[in-house]
Formats: sequence, structure tokens, C-alpha cells
Amino acid sequence: METKRSLAYLRAKKKVETLKGFYSHLAVYVFVNVGIILLSANVFNSQEIDFNDLGIYATAFFWGFGIVAHAIYVFYVMNMENNIFRRWEERKIKEFLDKEEK
Repeated sequence: METKRSLAYLRAKKKVETLKGFYSHLAVYVFVNVGIILLSANVFNSQEIDFNDLGIYATAFFWGFGIVAHAIYVFYVMNMENNIFRRWEERKIKEFLDKEEK
């Protein structure tokens, strides 16, 4: 009984850490890309401000693919009930616990 409770706790802790990692990734994405776009659009100097050049959005666009992939992993793969990773993880934990008991 205690083993199941501790395994559930470890799974929940892993989900929280994964979610926290995604939110950190998203926050860095927003702050860095806002800075890049503002610098590239000449907001902080005396030149003409230009948000029309599509090149200034390239980093945000391509990094956005990484954010979407991370979000799919966090909100879809981590929340599947019959997740192949979870079953493998539980088998390995059980295997290691059985080895320690012997």
C-alpha cells in the first residue's frame, strides 16, 4: 500500500516538474522574443521603427515549433492513462524494488 502511494507521489512530482519546466520555457520564449523583436524593429534607437520586416519574427516563429512540441508532450503525452513510458517506468521500479528485497 505504501509503495503504491509513494509511486503515485513520485509520478505526481514528475508531472509538476514537467509542467514547471514547460512554463519556464514559455516565459523565456516570451521575454527573449519580445526583446529580439523590439531590438530588431529599432524601438530603442533613433532610427525609424519598423515592425513590417518579417525577418524580425523568424526566431519567434521557429522557436515556436519547439514550444508547440513541448506543449504537446506536457499536456498530451504526460496525461495519457496507458502511457507506454509510465508502464515501462513502473516495471523498472518494481524490478529494482524486487532486487533490493532479495
